[in-house]
Amino acid sequence: MNERVELRIVGKVQGVWYRASAAKAAQERGLVGWVRNMPDGSVEAIAEGPRPALESFIDWCRKGPPAARVDEVRESWSEAGGELTAFDVRR
Repeated sequence: MNERVELRIVGKVQGVWYRASAAKAAQERGLVGWVRNMPDGSVEAIAEGPRPALESFIDWCRKGPPAARVDEVRESWSEAGGELTAFDVRR
């Protein structure tokens, strides 16, 4: 059964290739969803897939790409909606 996790990543996460790297990390884990920058400087991501793959993605999000500094990752879990078909970077 697939699940959905909504993430808010806080820290130095814009201007450091976080979104593109996160999309690649999600795709490598077979997840669908999206990632985008937020006006407050954080990054928001929604991902759906099997829980072990989601947990692996969250572990990646806690570190991010080399230039990032992640201070906090907030998680909100729910059932997968099933409407997502790929993992994209949104602007």
